[in-house]
Amino acid sequence: MYCCPNTNNALLFNSVTSVPEHIWESLHCKSNLYFHKDFLIAIEKNHPEITFSYLVLLDRQKHAIAFASLQIVDFYIKGIKNELQSLIKKIEHFGQKLRLLPSKKPLKLLICGNTFVSGEHGVFIKKGQDKKQVIKKLAEAITHFSNSDKKLKADAYLLKDFVNESLFITNELKEYQYHPFLVEPNMVLSLQEDWSTFDDYLTAMKTKFRVKARKAFKQSAAIKIEEVTLKNITEQLPKMTELYHKVADNADFNLGHFNLKTYTDFKNKLGENYILRSYWLGDDIVGFLSGIINNNNSLDAHFVGIDYELNKQYAIYQRMLYDYIAIAINKKMKTLNFGRTASEIKSSVGAVPQDLTMYLRHKKTITNKILKVFLQRVEPTPFQQKFPFKKVEFVNEK
Repeated sequence: MYCCPNTNNALLFNSVTSVPEHIWESLHCKSNLYFHKDFLIAIEKNHPEITFSYLVLLDRQKHAIAFASLQIVDFYIKGIKNELQSLIKKIEHFGQKLRLLPSKKPLKLLICGNTFVSGEHGVFIKKGQDKKQVIKKLAEAITHFSNSDKKLKADAYLLKDFVNESLFITNELKEYQYHPFLVEPNMVLSLQEDWSTFDDYLTAMKTKFRVKARKAFKQSAAIKIEEVTLKNITEQLPKMTELYHKVADNADFNLGHFNLKTYTDFKNKLGENYILRSYWLGDDIVGFLSGIINNNNSLDAHFVGIDYELNKQYAIYQRMLYDYIAIAINKKMKTLNFGRTASEIKSSVGAVPQDLTMYLRHKKTITNKILKVFLQRVEPTPFQQKFPFKKVEFVNEK
């Protein structure tokens, strides 16, 4: 544990197990599983290549008022594989010419957030606090500890995934030379109160989309679905990992690869709050889905694995999306967060985009100014929004 001497209002822990129990009890954050120590321990334990640290902010009475999860990852600029490639190459060339960007070494990126999951899962602020002041204290503490703790040495800082409703708070980061930019939206389905069964969901759809759903079930009829449990997870993990990498390697943007051995700890500690299913064709696993039930009202889809060679013929991914919906309805959830990517197909099952904003700052002043110009060009990939329901109008608040 380290204190922040400049302000004396922050503590840094280099392992989640080092955070004292009285801090967890004071924050009252355990109902949000992303800030439950069992969830954080599982992530930290299974990703030794990432440097994990945890910030606890204090008030004047030394009571905990906020918690932040930090990770140091190696980020390779050349790993971005979308339409920004040409722009990145220009900036990279210009930056290297001025010796502002490393030519071969990866960028050391300090992330405040969850490296593997989209959403506001990096900062927990206790109820009743001045959130703008907390964000300012957070920015100051990150700068201090990055300058004083060797484990937190970083080239750039990224605070990730804030929804539009939070921007009036997080825009305080601009005072600390952070630059906001939009990323791919989180696709969210709000479940209607009168959906007691999956058939109720289908009934709410326009004929075209209902026919599409029934076609997907017909195509996937040969697939058997199995609950992954602590009894069978060990034998299934190798194939699941193979399928996950096929999806992850196909992504335009990745902050790191998830170690699927983490699922064993999730199932062990979180039990039925963690959803894990495998999809079988004969004796072979051809896909899997995962997700977490959070705050007793939301199902968040996590990673999936897909055999792309069989996906089109058996509608594997389409079937997974409907299965997520069926799970959410059966468990009486209010929302289903599908996460980023594949926005158009997710919109075809009823999800709408929820804008997410990240804030990025490079440690070097000149590089940070170049970064601002680059980030002004960054926009989410456009997609055609589908409207599958009979009487629900789509509203996207900007």
